[in-house]
Parts: sequence; structure tokens; C-alpha cells
Amino acid sequence: MSASPAAIPPSLWRDRRFRRFWAGQSISQFGDRISELALPLVAVGTLHASAGQVAWLTALVWTPNLLAIVLGAWVDGRARKRRLMVRADLVQAAALLSLPAAWLWGAVTLAQLYAVALLTGAAAVISNTAGQPFFAHLVPRTSYVDANSKLGASRSASFIGGPAIGGVLVQVLTAPVAVVADALTFLASAFLIGRIPIDEPPPVQDELAPSLLRRAKDGMTYVIRHPILRATLGCAATVNFFTFIAGTGLIVLFATRNLGLTAGVIGTAFGIGASGALLGAVIAPRLARRIGVGRSIAVGAVLFPVPIALVAAAGGPMWTRTGALGAAEFLSGFGVMLFDVNLNALQTSVIPDGMRSRVAGAYSTLNYGIRPLGALVGGFLATTLGLRETLVIGAAGGALSLLWLLPSPVLGIHSLAPDRAEQPALS
Repeated sequence: MSASPAAIPPSLWRDRRFRRFWAGQSISQFGDRISELALPLVAVGTLHASAGQVAWLTALVWTPNLLAIVLGAWVDGRARKRRLMVRADLVQAAALLSLPAAWLWGAVTLAQLYAVALLTGAAAVISNTAGQPFFAHLVPRTSYVDANSKLGASRSASFIGGPAIGGVLVQVLTAPVAVVADALTFLASAFLIGRIPIDEPPPVQDELAPSLLRRAKDGMTYVIRHPILRATLGCAATVNFFTFIAGTGLIVLFATRNLGLTAGVIGTAFGIGASGALLGAVIAPRLARRIGVGRSIAVGAVLFPVPIALVAAAGGPMWTRTGALGAAEFLSGFGVMLFDVNLNALQTSVIPDGMRSRVAGAYSTLNYGIRPLGALVGGFLATTLGLRETLVIGAAGGALSLLWLLPSPVLGIHSLAPDRAEQPALS
């Protein structure tokens, strides 16, 4: 990485291969927003599931991330990552299509819904870990930040328009049939990604010999020993832990009970937050060129959790309480995209080709595995200390994630130019 500013790379919109990849990812993101609404509605409306059963449905979608370290090691041993991504899309499409098919026969069960959640979650993990090396060979190194910005912008846009589209589809078609729309987005993604011409280097022969568990261990070892990955993982896991302590559920509960806001006002505030994320994704490359990639990550690490304190401090007339929630969601959304766009680009630049998937799996296992723990701690603190105090703890604790970056090389990284890149070797 270079410590000096770099020239602006050529626009990725001129690259047909990237346009296809971006289109496939963007389409499937909008489909995900539909399923996030439709699957719980299938459970509640069609199967009359309880709150606990719906919670299990959400948990099962995330559960495969706990195995990401092993799945990533398995993916690293496969030669064609694009084929894995296409097959993962097809598996998710087939799993989702099984729901409307069973609904037409009056045979939808909660067990099937759980199986669909688990299967689509596992396929998503495989697709994400395979996507790391695919992305690295598709996009020039100097365009990593720009590419992540474009992908992040489409993801943020899906959170703005996706729920509304999903709501209309559910209302017009019913929830089981609306799931078809998400399945079609995975088919579209498989078609677009499958048509991207790319030369994928085969796995290094020496890396095929170790066992699956050995490759998984190597991925975790590399993360722990690498000064940049170790610092950024500690930073990301700390942010995730504390922001899940002050999670969306508790914020909604506080806004309802303590601030007296209606569901419509709360929904509007979260929409404003999504627009902040979209703005953050668009501005991230420009800000990185001005203050550096490393400092942009640091700014995002603080700006993501700290605005939660605005919600906890809100009071006064209705417009100030509403404004505080909207401002907090906007700033937090801006911060998280500033953090994610630059962090993802930096990680891609420092991981060697032969270890991308296993390192991504190890990283995801810790980074995502900490989230449910944070949610459980948040529930305990809210019960024992109170909602307002828990939100303050989440905001303050999240800001402490910056301490991981201060003694690391991260803050000194300005651009991702390859002239001084160094990869610490495993021993």
C-alpha cells in the first residue's frame, strides 16, 4: 500500500465484466429485501408461527456464518470460483421456489421454512467466500474502493426501495408467491455472473494437500498474525458487538416506549438512515482519496456507533425526538458505509490469492459470530439497567473500536497502490 495519494483510476462503468457483476449483485440485493419481509410473513400469516418460531427463522439464516471458516477453506480448494457462485445462486433460487410450489399444494410447513432459511444462508456464505477471489481478479487493485462503493450504493438503495417493493408484492400476490420474485433475482444473478469471461488461476498444488480443517486453521492463523487484518477484525468485531447491544430492536422499543413515536415515524426515520448509507457509499472513494483509506475506516468506525447516543439523549417536543432518531440513523448509515467500503477494499488488497476464501471465512466467523452474543448482552443490559443506558453503552463501546487501529499500520495507509504491498508469511 502506498502512503501517498494515487491518481483517480478509470471508471469501472466502462468495464463490461464489472457491469455484469454489479448488475447481478444489485438485482439479488433487491430480491433479498423481498425475502426478508416475505419469509417471516409466510411463517406468521400462513403457518401462524409464534414470536419464538419467527426468531428461530431469523437465527437459522445467520447460523451458517458460524461455519464460514470451514466453508471458506473448502472453497479455497476449488478451482473455479465463478462456477461456485453460479451454483450457489441456483441453490438459493431452487430452495425459495420450493415454498410457492408447496403452498400451491397446501403443504407448506414450518420445518420446510426452516430448511429454506438454513440452505439459503449456507449458499450465501459459499457465494460470499467464493466472491472474494473472484472480485480480486475481476477488478483492478487501484479500483477496489470504487468497486466496493458501487456495490455498497446498490445495497443501500435496496434498503430504501426493496421493502416497499416487497410490501406491494406481498399484498398483491401473497407472501409465498412474492418469494418467486427473490428466486428470479438469483436466476438473473446466476445468468449474469455466468457470462463474465475471467481467467481464474487454479489453487496452488501445495494448498490442495492439507486437510480441510488444516486449511481452516491456516486461514484463522493468517488473520491473527497479519497486522492489518488483526487490527481491522478487532475493530469490526468490536463495532458489531456494541452496535448489536444497541440493536435495531432495542432502538425501535426505545423510540416507541420512551420517545412516544409511531410506527410510521419510526419507519420514515429508518428510511432516512438508508439514504445516509447510500450517500456514504457514493462519497467513500472521494473521501478516501482526500484523507486516505485508513483514516476513512477510522472515521467510519466512530461515526457508525456514536450517533446512537443521539437517540438516547432525545427529548423535548415531537419534532426534536423525531429529528434525533432520523439524524442518528442518517449519520450511522453514512458511517457504516464509509467503514465497509474502505475496509473491504483494504482487506482484498492484503490477502494473497491462494488464501482469499479461507481468510474471508475465518474473518466472517468471528465478525458475524459476535453479533448474536451482542444481542443477548443487549437484552440483559436493557432488562437490568434500562433501555437508555443500554443505548449509551452501545454508542460508547462502539467508539472504542478505534483503539484497535491506533497502534496498527492502518491509519498510515493512504491508497491501495501495489508498489509497497507486503504480505506477512505464515510460519
